[in-house]
Amino acid sequence: MFDQDKWEEIWQTIKKHKLRTALTSFGVFWGIFMLVLLLGAGNGLHNGVMQNFNIAKNAVFVWTEVTSVPYAGFQAGRSIDLTTDDYESLKQIKQLRTVSPRIRVSSRFGGGQITMSYDDKDVSYALMGDYPQYLEIQPLWITEGRFINQFDIDGKRKVAILGKRVKEDLFQEREAIGEFIKINGVPFKVVGIFDSKATGEDARNDIQIVHIPGTTAQQTFNMGNSIGWFGCIPNPGTSGLEAEEIIKAELRKRHKIAPNDRQALGSFNVEQEFQEMQGLFSGIAAFSWLVAIGTILAGMIGVGNIMLIIVKERTKEIGIRKSIGARPWSIISMIIQESMVISGLSGYFGLVAGVALVEGISYAMKEFGMQSEFFANPEIDFQAAFSAIIVLLISGVIAGLIPGIKAARVDPVVALRDE
Repeated sequence: MFDQDKWEEIWQTIKKHKLRTALTSFGVFWGIFMLVLLLGAGNGLHNGVMQNFNIAKNAVFVWTEVTSVPYAGFQAGRSIDLTTDDYESLKQIKQLRTVSPRIRVSSRFGGGQITMSYDDKDVSYALMGDYPQYLEIQPLWITEGRFINQFDIDGKRKVAILGKRVKEDLFQEREAIGEFIKINGVPFKVVGIFDSKATGEDARNDIQIVHIPGTTAQQTFNMGNSIGWFGCIPNPGTSGLEAEEIIKAELRKRHKIAPNDRQALGSFNVEQEFQEMQGLFSGIAAFSWLVAIGTILAGMIGVGNIMLIIVKERTKEIGIRKSIGARPWSIISMIIQESMVISGLSGYFGLVAGVALVEGISYAMKEFGMQSEFFANPEIDFQAAFSAIIVLLISGVIAGLIPGIKAARVDPVVALRDE
C-alpha cells in the first residue's frame, strides 16, 4: 500500500543532504552507464563483423589438392580433379540439402583474371562458373535482372551476371541488361547485375566478379567436366563438421584416396568459424557485465555506507517508532525503500544517458557515413535494458538490507537516550 508519509520522509532526507546523496549516487550512475556503453560497443563490433559474414552460417567448402600417402597402387603426389560425376554423387547424399559446384575460369595463360570487353572498353576480372543453388550458400544482392537459373544450366546458355564494379567499368551510366559483352572473345548476354551488402575489402572483391552458368563455363572454355570445388549446406540435424566428414569420405572413395591422407582434400567449415566468433562475442559481453557489475557493486557499497550513516542519524526516531509499536519489517522496508530510491534514480539516469550516447553514436555513424567493416550500428536491445533494471532493483535491496536489519535491532530504550 502507498504510504505518502514514508515517501515524504525519504524526499526530505535526500533534500537535506543533496551533495552527499549526489556523490553516493554517482557510483551507481557510472556503473549502469558503463554497462550500457560496453554492451552497445560490443553489439557494434558484432554487427560490423556479421555484416561481412554474408554466407550461410553452416556452409562447408571442399576442394582437392595433392595426395601425400600412397594408396591402392597409386603413388603419393597425385593430383585429384573433381568432376561433374562427383557432383551427381554428392547430390545423392541424404545429409546434404544443397550441393553447389564452383568453377574458377582461368585465362589461356593460367592467370586468375579474364579479359572482358564491350564496345571499345576492355577490363580484366574474375570469372566464375556457378549453379542456381549458389545463392543458398552466398546470397547476392541482385539489383537488376536475375541470377543463373536451371534453364541456363541445362541449355548451356551464354549469359552473364556482372558485379557492380564490372558493370560500371564497362557500361558507365548506360543500361547493361540485354547487352552483349565478350569474354575472351566469346559473346555473352548480360542478364543480371549484383551488388554486395558487405563493406570494405570483402565488398570490393565481391563486386569484381562475373558469374556464368557452370555448364557453359565447362563447354565454352574447354574445361571438359572438371569442377573447382564444392559448396555444400547440410540438412537440419546434421552439423557442418559431420557434413564435412561425409563429403570427404565420399570423395576419398571415388578417387581412391587413403583414409589417413589429410592433405589430399582441403576444406573450410563456416559453422565452426561462426561458432568461434559467437564465442568471442559472448566473452566480450561477459567481460562487459563483469566490469559494469564491479563498478555497480562499488557504488552500492557507497549507498550502503550512506544508509548506515542515515540509520545512525535517525536512531532516536527509529527508537520512537519501535516504542509505539512499529514492527521490525516496517523499519527494514523503510530503509530499503530509501536505498532503492537513491540507487533506482541514479541507475535510471545512467541508463538514459548510456542509451542516449549509444543511439547518438549510431545516428552519427549512419548520417556521416562512418560505418566500418569492423564496427557498425551500436545498439542496446530490450533484453540488455531489462537486465540492467533488474540489476538496479537487486542492488538497491542489497544496499539497504544490512542497514535496515541494523535499524530493526535498535533497542528502543537505548535509542531514546541517544544524543
